[in-house]
Amino acid sequence: MVDDEVIRGRIKTLMPKARDDLAAMVAYKSVHDAAQFPPSECEGMVDWLLGTFRELGFADVRAYETPDGSKAVCGERKGPEGAPTVLLYFHHDVQPPLDDSAWNTPVWELTEVDGRWYGRGAADCKGNIVTHLTALRALGDDLPVTVKIVGEGSEEQGTGGLEAFVPTHADLLRADAILVCDAGNFAVGVPAVTSTLRGLANVVVSVDTMAGPMHSGMFGGAAPDALAALIHMLSTLRDEQGNTTVHGLDATQTWPGADYPPDQFREDASVLAGVHLLGNGRVADMVWARPAVTVLGIDVPPVVGSSAAIQPHARARINLRVPPGMNARRAQDALIAHLAQAAPWGAKVSIEREADGEPFSGSTSGAAYDTLTDAMQQAYARKALVEGQGGSIPLCNVFQDTFPDAEIMLIGVEEPRCLIHAPNESVDPSEIEHMALVEALFLRNYARNRR
Repeated sequence: MVDDEVIRGRIKTLMPKARDDLAAMVAYKSVHDAAQFPPSECEGMVDWLLGTFRELGFADVRAYETPDGSKAVCGERKGPEGAPTVLLYFHHDVQPPLDDSAWNTPVWELTEVDGRWYGRGAADCKGNIVTHLTALRALGDDLPVTVKIVGEGSEEQGTGGLEAFVPTHADLLRADAILVCDAGNFAVGVPAVTSTLRGLANVVVSVDTMAGPMHSGMFGGAAPDALAALIHMLSTLRDEQGNTTVHGLDATQTWPGADYPPDQFREDASVLAGVHLLGNGRVADMVWARPAVTVLGIDVPPVVGSSAAIQPHARARINLRVPPGMNARRAQDALIAHLAQAAPWGAKVSIEREADGEPFSGSTSGAAYDTLTDAMQQAYARKALVEGQGGSIPLCNVFQDTFPDAEIMLIGVEEPRCLIHAPNESVDPSEIEHMALVEALFLRNYARNRR
């Protein structure tokens, strides 16, 4: 068995190769949306992964088309007879760059600035792919577990290709432990296991009050304003402190794991000086344990070009994040009922159900969990924190339903400074180095600890 310090030294030596791998991947504009980028970019990314994992001994690695047209990269490298199996998850598609002019470095070229590596996908999720590659290279032929991989090709589009693929290919992906590597640490140098994800319940609410727009001078004051009615309805979703106030939803839960210091959150969220944080709970309570409502968009006339008219129609898209312990469908029902009840002046309201997804709770005990947290302690020389994540990854629930006996844990390199999904995404290479060591130690020790 390879010694800890030997593995640590190998990973340090492999970091230039890790950078080259990441640069090669970032160069692929692998946005799974043909309206934005040519499908050949995603195809090229898949081909690169197939070749790279074959070089690492995944003899049967191949691409499988999923129901949404994206390709899942799956493969297996067998360990000793009777060894446990670990499934490593990643996604190889990326978010679009959004506003190219807002980037300080080339979007599709890995660029180092002040010690961080910039480029779309550098953290989410190609930085996690590099972590897998580096850990496997560091172990070489000394792999005491069977390792499977599954790389999703449309995670950022949310079209559910892999979610449909997993249940129908359960034998291909079946494992004793699943590392979902699309999360991250609490901060650079502060290791964490993400134990929960909030679910979501989205709706689109439309308000109608008149047959058409009317002159605000001639009719304003008595004519029912649909936009004003919508604003009133939306204002009832939070109280003065910013707590979510959807009737029937408990917004008092507390987070039992790591705290999230307010000053760190303000920095991570880029909150302007003098602007207050929301809610009467701790930050960890508000973002990991309680429901949170957000107005994602409103259809109204823009300021430029608007006229002196009372609006007969207004529409909004609303996102409700659903914490563990709360049913997403019932939360959506509560949101719909609340909005309908809050409508003033007899306004005609229609509410369309959009997406809904259940919250997720992962493993916080067991041989795999203990091995992982021990590996984090060794790699970072400090105890791992247990944190939540406000976002949703529906695939985790699919894994849990399909493989109920597997331990499922979320880890990765995507700490808050990475600015995933935003311009100027970056990754700290020290996180790739440390998380590669974590994964290598986990893969080396898991079989022994599971006996």
